[in-house]
Amino acid sequence: MDIEQLAKVDVVVPSMDIEVTSVSKQESTVGRSPAAVFVITAEMIHRSAANCIPDLLRMVPGLEVARINSSTWAITSRGFNGRYADKLLVLIDGRTVYTPWSSGVHWDVQDMLLEDIERIEVIRGPGGTLWGANAVNGVINIITKKAKDTQGALVTYGGGNHDRALGGVRCGGAIGENLHYRIYGKHFERAAGFSPNGSAHDDWRQGRVGFRADWEPDRDKSNLLTVQGDHYVGRDGVFGDAAMPVPPYQSILLENEEVTGGNILARWTHTYNEDSDWSLQTYFDCAQRALTVSKQNINTFDVEFQHRFPVAQRHKVIWGTRYRQIHDDYASDGFSTGFDPPQRTTSLFSMFVQDQITLVEDRLFFTVGSKFEHNDYSGFEYQPSGRVLYTPDKKHSAWAAISRAVRTPSRAEQDGFFTFPPEPLPFDPFRYFARITGNPNYESDNLMAYEIGYRAQPQEQFAYDIALFYNVYENLGGLQPKEPFFDPYGNLIVPLGFVKGSRGQSYGMEVVGKWAPSDRWRLSASYSFLHMKLLSDPGVEPFITAGASPRNQVRFGSSWDLGRNWQFDMAVRYVDNLPSLEVPSYITMDLRLAWQPNKNLELAVIGRNLLDNHHLEFTELPRVYFYGTEVERSVFGKATWRY
Repeated sequence: MDIEQLAKVDVVVPSMDIEVTSVSKQESTVGRSPAAVFVITAEMIHRSAANCIPDLLRMVPGLEVARINSSTWAITSRGFNGRYADKLLVLIDGRTVYTPWSSGVHWDVQDMLLEDIERIEVIRGPGGTLWGANAVNGVINIITKKAKDTQGALVTYGGGNHDRALGGVRCGGAIGENLHYRIYGKHFERAAGFSPNGSAHDDWRQGRVGFRADWEPDRDKSNLLTVQGDHYVGRDGVFGDAAMPVPPYQSILLENEEVTGGNILARWTHTYNEDSDWSLQTYFDCAQRALTVSKQNINTFDVEFQHRFPVAQRHKVIWGTRYRQIHDDYASDGFSTGFDPPQRTTSLFSMFVQDQITLVEDRLFFTVGSKFEHNDYSGFEYQPSGRVLYTPDKKHSAWAAISRAVRTPSRAEQDGFFTFPPEPLPFDPFRYFARITGNPNYESDNLMAYEIGYRAQPQEQFAYDIALFYNVYENLGGLQPKEPFFDPYGNLIVPLGFVKGSRGQSYGMEVVGKWAPSDRWRLSASYSFLHMKLLSDPGVEPFITAGASPRNQVRFGSSWDLGRNWQFDMAVRYVDNLPSLEVPSYITMDLRLAWQPNKNLELAVIGRNLLDNHHLEFTELPRVYFYGTEVERSVFGKATWRY
């Protein structure tokens, strides 16, 4: 074609045009995002072998996903992994789901019908400028479908050797032309994992119900009111131990942890035009967990306002403010664990502002902004960032960023204590108890992050994305021995107090490639590399070690349409060893074969972790209450009916 003919041909770049909102808190695309972002689309969810959100996240490069037992995961980005990984912020439809107990996430209660998820946006790297504290190494934003996109009925049910039962029902409808709704219910039962000594007691069962309603009262659709909520009840099998002040000094926990909770969210969005709008969102969340040795009740109230508008022709400004109040109540046995005070109400005030400046029309952009907030744990915090984006055309984009992020202390780090089962002294029959104790003056972790990236789709069938990063951490936490003392029972207590005496550096890269050899066959591959170096002051034991994160991770995926009604999907993963946890490397493979006899029914057979009988993914040292288990090979069938 000549130049005039080429100018009339649309450039097809599907990988670059995937919708993203988490990077700038406004609608954009992957190609226009100056950050390391990966999007799990609804199609990818449908073609995966996953049946819960943590397993979906395994396809994200640079994300560390390791199962501790049937109901517990360690998930983070770019290092510092653990059961309560505290440098990753997770949101569901704008609702923050971390627990103030540890600043981590209870993944066992973050669930929904996977068919209701529109996409999962994962930012690798800091996002504190827009999202606030704890968005240090990454942000996961789970976005569900609008009610009008889930009309009709859906029934899904399945089961197998490990996932014993997995069922869900959804019904969507409309009242008039402007009000759409859906309601759903879900239940599952998962068997215990594998334990070499045969003592696994980590079976998992849970049920939940929820709803969503979207109302557009105006004909021009300038206003949108969304109301949604969920309620869940579940039991997590627990096998562990707890310290006792009297003989036998250690009790074995072989019980079910009762988990209940719910949330309700309301959001009002007013749109002036494609460049200007505002939104007001509020939600209330309650969560309870109960064991013999401890019970916790956490209530969160949050209200947020944000406004987006242009200034002149080259500035796109977005700003917002938020208030959050958290009330917690912890009951415990007073020896193995406890909090002082047992009840506490904390508040957080924050404001952010960000400006996207067009330096060269459709080519060069500079984004600058900062988050300012005040919390009751560490006081005033600020988190600025600057990002540059260069897009020479629709097929290529390059970006670079410098950001500061903080992780505020948790309730446990300031007010809690945790006692370990006793250890014998050389002069028996005496013994001592090690006890981790909180520090009321505990401060925030700090990160300075430097990132560059390049993504391109030179052909419609081929696309790739590369991200490099260098992180400098200051004020990291550790443990320092304090003066021992005798408790009222005559036991020797050796306290280990939380202190700030560690620092570190990390660097790495993440590479993703996608290739479609034909219209029916799509391939993907990713590789991530992470190197960490952590140092501590004399006498300070680091709380997290560099060897708890894999240095290398590789994933290969294939999706193949076999004729009109058959689908065959495969995913192979390699995860490097974790030296400090004595976890060996492993390779695993998932397969999915689906048949759709008609437009309403789909039958699928799924095999997971097929390359070995069982393998270890993560351990916790030292252990606190819970023992881990190994991931077993599993096979299950699933039927889905839509109408």
